[in-house]
Amino acid sequence: MNTILFSLPGNQSLTHQLAKKLDIEEGQFSFREFPDCETYIRIQTPVAGKKVILVCTLDRPDDKLLPLYFLAKTLKDQGAKHICLLAPYLAYMRQDKIFKPGEAVTAKYFASLISSFADSLITVDPHLHRISKLEEVYSIPTKVVHAAQPVANWIKANVQNPILVGPDSESHQWVSEVASLADLPFIVLEKVRKGDRDVTVSIPQVAEYKNHTPVLIDDIISTARTMMQTVKHLLNAGMKAPVCVGVHAIFASAAYLDLMATGIEKVVTCNTVEHYSNAIDLSELYLDVLTDEEGSLVDNFWEFQGF
Repeated sequence: MNTILFSLPGNQSLTHQLAKKLDIEEGQFSFREFPDCETYIRIQTPVAGKKVILVCTLDRPDDKLLPLYFLAKTLKDQGAKHICLLAPYLAYMRQDKIFKPGEAVTAKYFASLISSFADSLITVDPHLHRISKLEEVYSIPTKVVHAAQPVANWIKANVQNPILVGPDSESHQWVSEVASLADLPFIVLEKVRKGDRDVTVSIPQVAEYKNHTPVLIDDIISTARTMMQTVKHLLNAGMKAPVCVGVHAIFASAAYLDLMATGIEKVVTCNTVEHYSNAIDLSELYLDVLTDEEGSLVDNFWEFQGF
């Protein structure tokens, strides 16, 4: 077999799932910290001449980055032919320009670092705003897969009479796509952000949707402040308890508990970041990239899919 999977800690569930469906080997390596918190890595599976899919979602990336870097560099030193980083969540996409003098454009720097040790990248719905496509900052071939269809399928199967709600103008493209795929109505609210944790949301005009279940959709749930403000306005407007759906379950600090305490029905996320709210499986999206129409692994999948 010319392709092998390696999993960074915390990514074993997805890696096992992909290895089973693709019928390929999972690489073994030793990973631990020395007493001084430096990283030790030893690869135990031969990789010379092989193509490696390295699975590592990049939420809370700072602690993950050096082990990921060391593993990728060691794989290359051991003769790996190509390293494809499968990072369901891709960090450092928000700070994509200089807002105040002296700020670091970390989106660009992070992309440069990833591009220095990976040969290609697969990710899910990165937070693109002023950067329109990953190739603007990544120097390696990239493949972006989209969660809109699985999200639409879950809503249609699990929510009675839904109305999709985007919490702010940035969510319009995402919410409208899900609404189109699910053939459902949607509204988008306006957000004013005064600080990292100070957000106000416009009062929605929802009279015609009083009998619908509002489904709040966003790509990333981090502090959840925007969703919490939106829930408050929807409930004050007399709507039913909302369902909150996010692609990436970041949930900083107590954000999940705070959101649950607002009176919502439930929170559902995709399994790009491991969390007990995960209910939407995206593994088929990766298989679409890695396999042909018959479901067999494409040995040169990066070239086959446009890498």
